Amino acid sequence: QVQPLESGGGLVQPGGSLRLSCAASGSRFGITVTAWYRQAPGKQRELVASITNSGITNYVDAVKGRFTISRDNAKNTVSLQMHSLKPEDTAVYYCYSGGWGQGTQVTVSS
Repeated sequence: QVQPLESGGGLVQPGGSLRLSCAASGSRFGITVTAWYRQAPGKQRELVASITNSGITNYVDAVKGRFTISRDNAKNTVSLQMHSLKPEDTAVYYCYSGGWGQGTQVTVSS
């Protein structure tokens, strides 16, 4: 059972940057994709970005050009670098890698 652990959330002003990290413990056998999702208040959880074990990435249109997902297989971590943050990026961000993490809050506000 994989238990992802997210870190790196916080409060940032519009236009600012944050870097989220997902560290996955446990057996990763059979896990081929790690993804970041987010859930804003009153909204459904949505996929933000994903990355396969071979490094193929996918992004939702709303974050293309602003967010970058990357992985470090040696450290079993996946990161989400976020630039040019907007108030609408405010949400709890979750890592999924064979299981769900607890989430980390990202708030974009002046």
